[in-house]
Amino acid sequence: MISPANNIVSAAWLNQQLSDAVLAASIVVLDASAFMPDVPRDPQQEFIDVRIPTARFFDFNHKIAAPNTDLPHMLPSADLFTTEVAKLGVNNTSHVVIYDSQGMFSAPRGWWMFKAMGHDNVSVLDGGLPAWLAAGYATQTGEPAAIESGDFCAKFRPNWVIDADTLCQKLDDKQIQIIDARPSARFLATVKEPRAGIRSGHMPNAKNLPFGNLLVNGHFLATEQLKQQFDGLSNNQQQLIFSCGSGVTACILALAAQQAGRDNVTVYDGSWTEWGANENYPVVK
Repeated sequence: MISPANNIVSAAWLNQQLSDAVLAASIVVLDASAFMPDVPRDPQQEFIDVRIPTARFFDFNHKIAAPNTDLPHMLPSADLFTTEVAKLGVNNTSHVVIYDSQGMFSAPRGWWMFKAMGHDNVSVLDGGLPAWLAAGYATQTGEPAAIESGDFCAKFRPNWVIDADTLCQKLDDKQIQIIDARPSARFLATVKEPRAGIRSGHMPNAKNLPFGNLLVNGHFLATEQLKQQFDGLSNNQQQLIFSCGSGVTACILALAAQQAGRDNVTVYDGSWTEWGANENYPVVK
């Protein structure tokens, strides 16, 4: 068992754990693959085609998301999260390891959701499925076998998430720093937003750290390099509030910040999809 503080694990480490029946019994592997709306790929079909052994599909776009909202994949209630995650065989004592098929894109969203729901023993696979395949480790295909439900019970931590109205009141607060994970062209409004009806630009006093700046070939930069990225934008005392297009890549920044030693991290779940669509929220271009 690793320390809960170790948020990132390697393919070699995971393979070693899964190769030992005793160690594997405490691990639940989740595939949290998801794609942008304009990407013609089906993550669930790809999961059936090839996956890490024993993996289950963590569907935060549909099943593990708040219902009755126009915003994509919003964090669900603790009750809904408990129900759906228990179906995946997760126990309160499980070490959850999350990966995605792009290397490092949507898996951190799953990591953040577990953190927000009170489960600290959760890690992201550095390099994701591509790293696993490149190492030549075993895979599974076809429909996964039926499993027993776990005893997972969520305990919501409100400090991990912030809503638009609360954030709007904090825009001038020097104790926080908003950091936007979108590409610079979108942050600076030199290109249009990919979603229709969304204004271009960024929040007042926000700073830009495109999520790709923290990665090399689907792997995170070394911890010291991550520290340098965040030290250049904020001080150690500030609460870091991360935003992006729809709350997915903001979680890459949240994970990287934790890895860099920043403990006070929060994700704005609605992100620019919500903010840019509502004229009541100020925008800077």
